[in-house]
Amino acid sequence: MRVLKIVAALAVLVSATGVAAQEKEPGDPKFGLEYARAHCAQCHEVESDKNIVPQLEAPSFPELANTPGMTARALVVALQTSHTSMPNFALKSEDRDNVVAYIMSLRTESP
Repeated sequence: MRVLKIVAALAVLVSATGVAAQEKEPGDPKFGLEYARAHCAQCHEVESDKNIVPQLEAPSFPELANTPGMTARALVVALQTSHTSMPNFALKSEDRDNVVAYIMSLRTESP
């Protein structure tokens, strides 16, 4: 839950600075899902039709996508920022963009 609050705060900050205005989401959601299944599903619920919560502290991807004010830019920033409860790893920019595109494809609420 703490991670979700940090990501939400980043989303608000990015939105407030105007960086998120009408941004085109980078990446390919299909490849993002493949990457998420292989590398993120150990901790996160990565698919909206699955009710598997591998690690309770890790926010689900649908939850991240529907966080008020969430933008692709905020997710990029969050994925480049260390979190105490998340392993420190470096995503290639292409993989990061694909994962971000996938997460944003899960949005069900209007921005």
